[in-house]
Amino acid sequence: MNMFDFEANRHLSNSAPLAARMRPTTLDDIVGQAHLTGKNSPLRRSIDAGRIPSFILWGPPGTGKTSLANLITSTSNFHLEKISAVTSGVSELRKLIAESKSRLGMSGQRTALFIDEIHRFNKAQQDAILPHVEDGTVTFIGATTENPSFEIISPLLSRCRVFTLNGLERKDIVRILTNALNDSEKGLEKRNLSIEDGVLQDIATLSSGDARWALNTLELAADSADIQGNKILISKSLLDEVIEAKALPH
Repeated sequence: MNMFDFEANRHLSNSAPLAARMRPTTLDDIVGQAHLTGKNSPLRRSIDAGRIPSFILWGPPGTGKTSLANLITSTSNFHLEKISAVTSGVSELRKLIAESKSRLGMSGQRTALFIDEIHRFNKAQQDAILPHVEDGTVTFIGATTENPSFEIISPLLSRCRVFTLNGLERKDIVRILTNALNDSEKGLEKRNLSIEDGVLQDIATLSSGDARWALNTLELAADSADIQGNKILISKSLLDEVIEAKALPH
């Protein structure tokens, strides 16, 4: 990466939505999923030992599925390929599989294939990756909000562990929002915001456990707030206006 690429990436990072900027950077930063990320959890022990199985992350929106997949692969020295179940066809899968085989043969590095919204993959697409999951060419990681038992073909499902993410509790969302407000590098600390009592709790209640929605709502409120003195005030009345203009999570 040259200097211009570095600067471009830095500006893109700074202009990314708050929810993207505040993604956890370590497994210990992930909130509300201690049964998966705790030091003595089966998944954490597998990660620490460098033995990553093919697995499916199943949970509600905004609970950390993509963040968890990113962190698992980055801490395990996998090459990560991400594709969308909505836009990727069998031909793209075959190309990625061929590249994975070449990478494994040339450098010994294994490839993790992360497929978001795996429930949108049709049978032909799932059949296309099955033999390569079986022979270890790729480690398959899927993320879904739907029950995998109904959406994933049995041969592929039988070769994967299924890890269930909990819906985030109100206190978890408040913690995430507070972290964003206090983070001077990636968050909103430099905005000099003043938060009326109860605003964070109201966002958490309305979020239905979706951290992405909560962070995006907080950012929209910060962008819409009026300056009062040397502070930018996010009041309950402002939050009501923001919520009226923003769809609630499902």
